[in-house]
Amino acid sequence: MRQKTLTERDDSSVEARACPERAERMPAAILSPTQAIRLPLQRRSASGFTLQKQRERASAFTLAELLVTVGVLVVLVFLASQLLNSAATVTTLGHKQMDVDGQARQLLDRMAIDFAQMVKRSDVDYYLKSSAIPPPTGVRNLLQPGNDKIAFYSTVPGYYPSTGSQSPVSLVAYRINPQHKLERMGKGLVWNAVSTTDTPVVFMPIPVASPLPIAELPYPTPNPTSTPAWPTVADFTASPTPEPSVEVIGLQVFRFEYYYLLKGQTDPINPGTTYSPIFSDTPWDTRICSCPSPAPTPTPTAIPTATPLPVATATPPLLCCHVAPEGMQDVAAVVVVIAVIDPQTKVLVTDAQLARLNGADGSSPVLVDYVAGIKPG
Repeated sequence: MRQKTLTERDDSSVEARACPERAERMPAAILSPTQAIRLPLQRRSASGFTLQKQRERASAFTLAELLVTVGVLVVLVFLASQLLNSAATVTTLGHKQMDVDGQARQLLDRMAIDFAQMVKRSDVDYYLKSSAIPPPTGVRNLLQPGNDKIAFYSTVPGYYPSTGSQSPVSLVAYRINPQHKLERMGKGLVWNAVSTTDTPVVFMPIPVASPLPIAELPYPTPNPTSTPAWPTVADFTASPTPEPSVEVIGLQVFRFEYYYLLKGQTDPINPGTTYSPIFSDTPWDTRICSCPSPAPTPTPTAIPTATPLPVATATPPLLCCHVAPEGMQDVAAVVVVIAVIDPQTKVLVTDAQLARLNGADGSSPVLVDYVAGIKPG
């Protein structure tokens, strides 16, 4: 009987170990004393302390892991900031370039129209720069250090006076004003003999803005010589000030330079000699000066009378060299060079610095003038 009881207890103990849930429901009296004491402690230790600590250890980061993560994050933030800075710089430069290109394109388009409609006649004057050096004596030598000025007649509309019959011709001029901005004059002209107050289209020997040299004056030389019709083209202080037909056409243009592309042509006296097109700052081809001058033909002396008449002088020889624009006969194109500054950058530059760049301070400009041998681009 005792043996059976022990056997049943052992079987119950084995069953309890095989099924812990069932062992929990068993009363402690069925278990052996050792099992009754150790089983709850083992379960409390396994479920209360060991598993919880393992979970805490599994969900935490080590110091090394944190350092690596922070380092990677810093690198990513740095790369992202550099990318944004580069994108902002490229965008800003792009906007500046578009702003400058937009103004330059409009200005050059306007100039192209004015130059295409230029009046090309040998009996009208042009206000053009020229570095021609005598001989011949009296050749036009109009140097323009720094910013250049140009004026000519063109068949484009302009600012006409309120009275008088309007002609299709205007006086067009370009120049940089003292505020370092490009101005355009579009002075609409009236027909001749329709107004006593407004100057019409004038012909030689009346100059546009500067006295004519001897080589360009007709023969015989008029005395007194004519004064310029529009001195305001070259002189900002000349009356009227301000000139009502002048407007700012390039707010951001602070440098204006031009020169000429001369035609390729054949020597008129030596057909075998051909001249190639060249760039020059003289508005005629100084290479064409090989025509022989005819011998002077003396005027017959009048028959002597009681009161002798003066003997007429010989007719001067015809000058065959090209020494004047003569209707821009040698010029194929006018090459214009401008310097433009965007508004954001202009805020950072003083007027004195702009004057140093374009030569308005009286010194040689940093943005150099045209010299022989210079080429576009």
